Amino acid sequence: MLYLIGLGLGDAKDITVKGLEIVKNADRVYLEAYTSILTVGKEALEQFYGRSIVIADRDLLEQGAQEILFEADCKDVVLLVVGDPFGATTHTDLVLRAKELNIPFRIIHNASILNAVGCCGLQLYNFGETVSIPYWTDCWQPDSFYERIIGNRVRGLHTLCLLDIKVKEPTLESLTKKVKEYMPPRFMSVSEAADQLLKITINVKNSENNGKALPEECLCVGVARVGSDSQKIIACSLKQMKDTDLGPPLHSLIICGKLHPLEIEYLSQFALNEQDVQNSVEV
Repeated sequence: MLYLIGLGLGDAKDITVKGLEIVKNADRVYLEAYTSILTVGKEALEQFYGRSIVIADRDLLEQGAQEILFEADCKDVVLLVVGDPFGATTHTDLVLRAKELNIPFRIIHNASILNAVGCCGLQLYNFGETVSIPYWTDCWQPDSFYERIIGNRVRGLHTLCLLDIKVKEPTLESLTKKVKEYMPPRFMSVSEAADQLLKITINVKNSENNGKALPEECLCVGVARVGSDSQKIIACSLKQMKDTDLGPPLHSLIICGKLHPLEIEYLSQFALNEQDVQNSVEV
């Protein structure tokens, strides 16, 4: 059987008892290592689980999935996923491939940023569509996610922004070579995300759609390393978030919509300026 097992968001101990039992008895265990990361490395997982683990990078998951699925119809194969197994479409695709090959599969769920983000005090049912903010390059600066943030705010809803991760990305030069060379890992911070949003806001203000721009003073929440002992949360304006340092990855950014009184009360403990939160009852 193919098992997709969620690891949660913190460290090796966040795996469920059910998931741990399967890992200990599986024939092969892979760790998906490009859509998210834990605060501990592969070695810490191997020590706690008492077995060896194979790193599954982007190339293996998207182009070499047959290696993971090999003999999964007669052996137990595990793919470990940070957060919940269905937090990324890549894992959905793997399940569909297994179904095509008549390989049975089982999902062991766990916490993901999509629900753990409630740690900041914003109520989950007040969130709208989740967006992803990618790193910009000199020649590629997408901003389609901005419209969805505005759409959520118009409806008074919060927006969870998942920030880009670059792991084992080939350099432009290596794409023309037979041997790949990789860029150093990069993990977008809330500061970088806020900076890109502010740049888009300037462009929108200078366009015919200037009524659809995010105010620089709109309330945002930055969260870092959710689920770990070093978890950090800060609430401030978008303009202030640009200059905020939440430390090591992973970070996520929330653009607030209309706040409920209970949300205001809870969020105030994380505010750089409590009055900014108090003034955000109306969007």
